[in-house]
Amino acid sequence: MECKYKRIVLKVSGEALSGNAGHGINEEIVTRISNVIKNVNEIGVEVAVVVGGGNFWRGASAREMDRTTSDYMGMLGTIIN
Repeated sequence: MECKYKRIVLKVSGEALSGNAGHGINEEIVTRISNVIKNVNEIGVEVAVVVGGGNFWRGASAREMDRTTSDYMGMLGTIIN
């Protein structure tokens, strides 16, 4: 199969990793995502993965700060990842 792109960046949100639980990391979801990445890689596409940090930050720290500041810190967490 000829691919349009040789390299892609996949941004995965913390919320996506938590599945229906809404917090933490769901092993089944991570396995499904990793299988898709593996399949894409097997057809010759290099995959870079960036994991978002917003939900992890908000879950741990939102009680002590307003939502706007918490969201901003989550975006910084994504950049750091």
